[in-house]
Amino acid sequence: MDPKFNEVFTSPENSVFKVVFFPDRIYHSQYLNATRSLRYRYNVQEVRAKLDITVMKGEVYLDGNYYSNFLRVEYRAARLVEKVREKARFLRDELFMFLKLLPDEATNNAESLVKMHYCPWIDAYQVELWETLEAPTNHHHDFQVLDMMGKNGAITRIRAFNPALRDLSKLRRMELAFRENNRDLPFGYLIASPEWDNNFLGSHQEPRTQQPSTAENTLSDLNYAINFQRGWYRHIDDYQAVRYRNAMMIAADNPDAKDDNIIEMKWLLQREFGASVVFFHHVTVPPGKVEGNHQHIGSEELYFIIEGEGIAYLREGDDPAADSFKTVEREVFGLGRKNFKELPVRPGSMIFTKSGGMHGIRNPSDKPLKFVAFLYHSS
Repeated sequence: MDPKFNEVFTSPENSVFKVVFFPDRIYHSQYLNATRSLRYRYNVQEVRAKLDITVMKGEVYLDGNYYSNFLRVEYRAARLVEKVREKARFLRDELFMFLKLLPDEATNNAESLVKMHYCPWIDAYQVELWETLEAPTNHHHDFQVLDMMGKNGAITRIRAFNPALRDLSKLRRMELAFRENNRDLPFGYLIASPEWDNNFLGSHQEPRTQQPSTAENTLSDLNYAINFQRGWYRHIDDYQAVRYRNAMMIAADNPDAKDDNIIEMKWLLQREFGASVVFFHHVTVPPGKVEGNHQHIGSEELYFIIEGEGIAYLREGDDPAADSFKTVEREVFGLGRKNFKELPVRPGSMIFTKSGGMHGIRNPSDKPLKFVAFLYHSS
């Protein structure tokens, strides 16, 4: 990292908007594997995080000289722990990661199953992938590091990954999933169906057809995406909408559940996000149409109105500031009828719904109602 960031981090101007955040500045470098010997030094060039996952890429130096590019993955396993607990088991000290590297040159794509090791220093499972484990000519590895190296070691080499690791600037995307060890430790008996944390029912949307609410537009991922690209420049016109019929409305007695109730969503960013953000999209509700009321569990969502006027709904009691507005009964996706506050919205209006909250939106006007929405995991 540029040493000038030390000055930026402590400057009064930075305290206003915090252009440098933890862990952008600190990568707990003293706990990377080879740092148990003073002969090794890491140059961590980039870091990305997604929920329980942290990925670092950079360079390893041995005795002051450049030695190898490396990729380090850390996984805190909260989701996999819960899956394994349901089977009355523990994760123990080892698990496996499915890793697919997707560099700019598709011919260098590669995937493998990699063993990860629990590290109490960081309270996470981790593994480092180096381009080589061979000591340079007239050099040798330190014994403290050498015992970590090798097949299935905490420092390992996978030959198929080398083309992607050779130029880290071109390694911008990867996909990961995590699997319980198929051997119980320390007893060694076989676990016939080990559990996976593969993003569970995670999916993303693509406009493959203009037929509304077709399964062709929903792509199941079964993995987590890490993206090292540093910036995006797009315009709303660059995107084609995915169309949905009767969004969040399936009850036969729901008067809004009509075949011509079709809304459009442009999925601006999805798997590109890190942290816990799931998507950022642009929604158009045509005149007379409705996005049905629904409840969020384990997620939070923010609507920000950018064009048109309409009616938003928040469940009665969810926001005390809305108590003075009219109460109406609305059908909730899969949950029957509930009381809601009917709230007028226009450009600049915001609807924010936490986990457990309920919301929806309707366009009673003769012009399109448009808003953007963020959704992210709440835990």
